[in-house]
Amino acid sequence: MLPSQALLPAVVLALTALQALASNTFMAAVYEHAVILPDASQEPVPPSDALALMNKNMDVLEEAIKEAAQQGAHIIVTPEDGIYGWRFTRESIYPYLEDIPDPAVNWIPCTDPSRFGPAPVQERLSCMARNNSIYVVANMGDKKPCDSSDPSCPRDGRYQYNTDVVFDTQGKLVARYHKYHLFRGETQFNYPKEPEAVTFETPFGKFGIFTCFDILFYEPAVVLVNKMQVDTVLFPTAWMNVLPFLTAVQFHSAWAMGMRVNLLSANTHNTNTAMTGDGLFTPEGPAAYHYDSATEEGRLLLAELSTHPRLSPTYPPAINWSSYATSINKFPGENNTFSGAVRRDIFTFSELRHKHGNYTVCQGDLCCHLIYQMSNKRKDEVYVLGAFDGLHGSVIKYHWQICTLLKCRSTNLSTCGQPTETAQTKFEMFSLSGTFGTSYVFPEVLYSGVQLAPGEFEVLRDGRLKSKNGTSKPLITVTLFGRLYEKDKPHPLRFP
Repeated sequence: MLPSQALLPAVVLALTALQALASNTFMAAVYEHAVILPDASQEPVPPSDALALMNKNMDVLEEAIKEAAQQGAHIIVTPEDGIYGWRFTRESIYPYLEDIPDPAVNWIPCTDPSRFGPAPVQERLSCMARNNSIYVVANMGDKKPCDSSDPSCPRDGRYQYNTDVVFDTQGKLVARYHKYHLFRGETQFNYPKEPEAVTFETPFGKFGIFTCFDILFYEPAVVLVNKMQVDTVLFPTAWMNVLPFLTAVQFHSAWAMGMRVNLLSANTHNTNTAMTGDGLFTPEGPAAYHYDSATEEGRLLLAELSTHPRLSPTYPPAINWSSYATSINKFPGENNTFSGAVRRDIFTFSELRHKHGNYTVCQGDLCCHLIYQMSNKRKDEVYVLGAFDGLHGSVIKYHWQICTLLKCRSTNLSTCGQPTETAQTKFEMFSLSGTFGTSYVFPEVLYSGVQLAPGEFEVLRDGRLKSKNGTSKPLITVTLFGRLYEKDKPHPLRFP
């Protein structure tokens, strides 16, 4: 018979699980981590030096995990590259890697650390989860030996993967995900041979997981939501903000609303590389988010989320994203168009020359429609309606359809599409729609200072993104991001 002191943790965990089962909500946390980076080197460091660096980062993560658990969080997500950073070659990252087994092996590294060889990082993460009775999600490196019997085996005899791991409240490894879409520069890692659809069940919903760049592609992102029917997506990322459209909080919030699922987005924080912005995003909008390009500090966020969003009475209805736009004729008005670049993408723009108006802009198969009313037409600020229908990306190309109401950087029209974080103009109303050729459309409004607008806009079932009661802050963009996955180009770098 176990002593009463030994029974106490089990009783607490059982009560926690029962409470989660009985509740329609759960407490989630994400931590934006200012990663302690290694010295840039082409050569591998001794394993002891690699572990010392990782322990410094895990010291910080452990404090965030403890605080989240003390505030009642059931799960916490930490960022991509959060344990060792990103300044690596294939050779120099090797001392930081561990062999991560398939979760089917039923392993608790905290209590059996040497079962699969040296695994100090997995052991410590497992103990963080176990000691704090919280699910812990982290990103680390996996190594898998191979030999000449595998024709794809790299010359050094191993595969190296950018990997997410999940440990449950007992410290058990319950999920392992190998990043499928590596971003440019991730040459230290291999592409998995096949995309993975990783899910796991908890007392507070069904979860899926993928990493950073993966969010932009059908596999695994859409597969997890539509085919695997997850309630919540876990999303470690190292997202470099790119205004005017691909800031972390902006697109991740839009994706959660467009896919109608919870997204727990944990970003790396590094102002030198424009990495910031994380949040807890829901089908109705952000529950909590953070964007800070001024300081070098990390940030812990917590929010209460629905365990099963699809069953929530506030779950948004399915949207026919082209219904309204395809049912109307082109609006009258001054629609002289010009071309402008958003990075390498050439948009078709039309300047909003008056305080209010109706506009149509078309490119390719996409026509974007806008009705608007400015609170005041300023002479020192210019706004445009823009349309883009084409491939985005320099090496890995994927197909966007974008409709946007956009503030230009200056009154010079050649600056339309260039990054800007500030504005002065408020809008009394706007309604944006487009003739999208896809059901995968992601809506978002971005205010001055890279701030979101929760509760201040809605998407009607016919595909119109409309303001509710005017904008409370000056406007940077109103955007509908459409993804035509079937028009993506074959991946040029992934090898069999």
